[in-house]
Amino acid sequence: MALPGGRTAVRALLRSWSRHGAAAARHSSRSWLHQCQLQTNTSSGKASPWSLAAAVCVQRLPVISADSSAVEQEFEGLMQQMELERSLLSDHELRLLEDAERLRRKQSDDYDPEEDDSPKEQDIVLTQDLEDAWEQKMRSFQPEARVQAHVDQDLTSPRRCLAQSLVLLTQRRVEGQDQWLLPQTRWQEGETLQLTAQRALAELPGADLKTTFLGNAPCGVYKSKLPRALRTDTFLGVKVFFFKAYLSDGGAAVTSDPSRLWLRKGELERFLRPEYQAKVDRFLLDL
Repeated sequence: MALPGGRTAVRALLRSWSRHGAAAARHSSRSWLHQCQLQTNTSSGKASPWSLAAAVCVQRLPVISADSSAVEQEFEGLMQQMELERSLLSDHELRLLEDAERLRRKQSDDYDPEEDDSPKEQDIVLTQDLEDAWEQKMRSFQPEARVQAHVDQDLTSPRRCLAQSLVLLTQRRVEGQDQWLLPQTRWQEGETLQLTAQRALAELPGADLKTTFLGNAPCGVYKSKLPRALRTDTFLGVKVFFFKAYLSDGGAAVTSDPSRLWLRKGELERFLRPEYQAKVDRFLLDL
């Protein structure tokens, strides 16, 4: 049996808790927000010891297809044979059969010239003449060589190694030494990092690169610390944020320049510092 006045006591207890508990929760919330504001103001007032920069990994994608392996060539031949066996006759092949039938009737003993009054009678040999013209044109066609040794060995040419992807490197003066790096420049106040990366390409001397950026967010970051003798409490080094882009025109309009290199992924280790290349390898695909 419930105690007398039990429900009334419970209701009074709930009303008391709702008043005092809600006030305590609001006080706790205000205290937490106040602490966050103090932390934000404290952190915003202290300058970062890192300078920011943006770099661009510009790739020239393959222009021609890669050479097929022995297995791929065998499979391609099998698929072509299956397609040939299952295919229907083309319009040209049907016309050849019609011409052959007309020639057969014309050479037969019971041939009546009055039966072939159609204009097509005048074009009986045109299909064969057309094939002869195609064959003659094919014999005179000389495809361009897939491998051009004198071009492929020129590391400054964007037209080398057409069956593989190439990455653009530029030469910069860093810590008193000339180093090969991805095109990069320092961030300026008011810019987004992508605008900084675009400016890095625009500042390249004599380079009119038509590129398409892949996304608005960086794909990697690299921290370059100064030598210990040059570090201070307010400046430790540079943080470089990487973006990816590819040449929109396949590099057809890009000219060679000794201050720029176009390298395959396997050639980067000859020019990049190991710690820098390790960061680039994380987002660079060898297409």
